[in-house]
Amino acid sequence: MTKRYDYIVVGAGSAGCVLAGRLSEDPSVQVLLLEAGPPDTSVWLHLPIGYGKTMWSTKHNWCLYTDPDPNMNGRRIYWPRGKTLGGSSAINGLIYIRGQQQDYDHWAELGNTGWSYADVLPYFIKSESNERGAIPLHGGNGPLKVSDIHHKDELIEAFLDGAQEIGVPRTTDFNGQNQEGAGYYQLTTHKGLRCSTATAYLRPARRRSNLTVLSNAQATGLIMDGTRATGVNYRSGNTLHSVQLNTNGEVLLSAGAIYSPQLLQLSGIGPAKLLQAHGIPVVADVPGVGENLQDHLQIRLGFECTKPITTNDALNTLWGKFHMGMQWLTRREGPLAIGINQGGCFMRALPNESSTPDIQFHVATLSADMAGGKVHPYSGFTFSVCQLRPESRGHVRIKSIDPLETPEIQPNYLDTELDRRTTVAGVKVARDIARTGAMRPYVKREVKPGPQAETDEDFLAFARDTGATIFHPSGTCRMGPDGDAMAVLDPQLRVRGVQGLRVIDASSMPTLISGNTNAPVIMMAEKVVDLMREEKRQ
Repeated sequence: MTKRYDYIVVGAGSAGCVLAGRLSEDPSVQVLLLEAGPPDTSVWLHLPIGYGKTMWSTKHNWCLYTDPDPNMNGRRIYWPRGKTLGGSSAINGLIYIRGQQQDYDHWAELGNTGWSYADVLPYFIKSESNERGAIPLHGGNGPLKVSDIHHKDELIEAFLDGAQEIGVPRTTDFNGQNQEGAGYYQLTTHKGLRCSTATAYLRPARRRSNLTVLSNAQATGLIMDGTRATGVNYRSGNTLHSVQLNTNGEVLLSAGAIYSPQLLQLSGIGPAKLLQAHGIPVVADVPGVGENLQDHLQIRLGFECTKPITTNDALNTLWGKFHMGMQWLTRREGPLAIGINQGGCFMRALPNESSTPDIQFHVATLSADMAGGKVHPYSGFTFSVCQLRPESRGHVRIKSIDPLETPEIQPNYLDTELDRRTTVAGVKVARDIARTGAMRPYVKREVKPGPQAETDEDFLAFARDTGATIFHPSGTCRMGPDGDAMAVLDPQLRVRGVQGLRVIDASSMPTLISGNTNAPVIMMAEKVVDLMREEKRQ
């Protein structure tokens, strides 16, 4: 007899591992987790500095490219996405950021009942095990380990002092009462190792007899009986398989902002005209599927340092590499234990137009032509700046009925005047910090954009020529209230027009939050599990 499941979770990423781990706590249900990528056995998935390796690893990374973006001079922009147990939480930059209180209150104002900051804060706390303990606004006993950076780096200290010179106060907690400020990031690490959702939520659950985890199993479509999801088709190697739900079971799509809308569209759920153009029978005409794509665009300013104190210097010599390795092996400390970006800030680049921070800085004590690329031969460091709440909207749309073909990804960056002005203002602020008294002794030269860039038009051209994703695509299956024609999900993250199907990942966000997206997606999964349990009790 074929085994059936109460829950089939598609995608073992930031949300999927949480869902599988939490739902399987109930021994009366059978849970299946499907992951297209391999198990998370590579050492590079657990070393924080492994980000530089997995950034280009086709084994653990989808290594996607967008379609040519006319606002970015027709460039196709590299979009890495996690493809392993843990998903993007296994290859990301490790930064633990929740976003601003106003982000979630805005979700509620849009009609998403139950998603205000007061509603979601308990789930941030529930998920977190902060090394500072269960202090106000933080959790001390959750699965997700969150650690401080204890080494105070000379360059980061200079940046923080420089930020203070232009009026940005120091902060010790970007996830406290007020996000605005400059400081060291907290990271999803524990004792010098990455804490992905596979480590935090899945590993403790693997011995449960009611949880089945299939890696190297890529979902190719949903099995529908009328408008009810009854199972999932998937490919393992060159073999096609099907798995079925028990009566009243649910499929939980957590394949991310690219693949969740693709799977819906391939299964007949999406804009009717798009589906009909590909000969796909329409199960539910849901026009918002794949629309509303949002992302944070990073602009990276590069500098040569006057002192040989950067990570470039360590990586460019055998002795430096040996020293870093010994630091990690003997004390679980040093650059290998903390990843790429150590410090940053949240501030207002357009203070007369925003009451809360509208840009974020990531500061790295290394430099390279691209994130995760080979470091430069000189002492270098990088300021990355991104606008936090872009107005620009793109889309994800299937190109064919082949589930293995990457869909059309059009980010449509810098499409509005506000996005362009905020981005330019952010670049100018970055340059201002680099020219402060605190930073000046460390800046030998500005490599990018370089002294020839002087006007707003120069900075905008630089953004169009070099801007890249900071890896936060979202919004393509957004939730919304009844009456919102473009809402794909209701506030319980159930797909409209069908039964037995939810989407829980960054695609579910109605608007992009003001910061890194890993922690918010984990929160969303924690909250939805509670919603599902409450529905079951009723």
